[in-house]
Amino acid sequence: MNGLTFPNIDPIAFSVGPLQVHWYALAYLAGFILGGMVYANFVLKRWGKASPCSPETPEDILPWIIAGIILGGRLVYTLVYNPILYLHNPLDIFKIWQGGMSFHGGLLGTIAAVWLYGRAKKLPFLAITDFAAVVAPVGLFFGRIANFINGELYGRYTSMPWGVIFPSGGALPRHPSQIYEAILEGLILGLVLLFFARRKDAWTHAGLLSGIFLIGYGVSRIIVEFFREPDSQIGFLWEGITMGQLLCLPMIVAGVLIIARWKRLKN
Repeated sequence: MNGLTFPNIDPIAFSVGPLQVHWYALAYLAGFILGGMVYANFVLKRWGKASPCSPETPEDILPWIIAGIILGGRLVYTLVYNPILYLHNPLDIFKIWQGGMSFHGGLLGTIAAVWLYGRAKKLPFLAITDFAAVVAPVGLFFGRIANFINGELYGRYTSMPWGVIFPSGGALPRHPSQIYEAILEGLILGLVLLFFARRKDAWTHAGLLSGIFLIGYGVSRIIVEFFREPDSQIGFLWEGITMGQLLCLPMIVAGVLIIARWKRLKN
């Protein structure tokens, strides 16, 4: 069975003396700067003038969100996806450049950070999550590309001509599920959110964009999980269902409820 050879990109982008800068770290940095500051500022100035958030809010809240994503993402990954490994090697918890971040944990950390920031600044919670939802796909796109460069989170075996033979994935080609996720969760979901962000009522009544993001990500992730190799230490839960799919169901339900609330307020 033929397959594409993994490009085998060095996970270390460059070194400065003893300091090694990994692509994984650069991906997060690009997501925070391009998405969390540049793109968020553009969206609020262009279409979000009716939002109680100001163009300065993205830059102001960014440190809070960075802390929430890293702490939440790493904590949930270690507790849910790999507890035994980190129980025996607790110091490895801090080696985030090696990969191992849970999106759902990062989402919970972001929600906590936004809630705390909103209380401190007296801003509505959903008003903040709306602009965060619009820019989140930028970070997701770069993050999934970094997963591909790291050769991690690859897909199941496939006979499709674009299957990739990953260094740690055996001799048979696998779905490049990281690229699927970059396209669905990053590019397509980002364009959908941008389309709705152009509506004035998306900003005069908070919640629409947050709800669309939760539903869009949840559905995208559930689809990709049918092609993605489940984590070896967890495997399938039952009837082929994965942990990622299970964790996405509450997101979709929450998204539907938030949009229903938005429609009631709008009408």
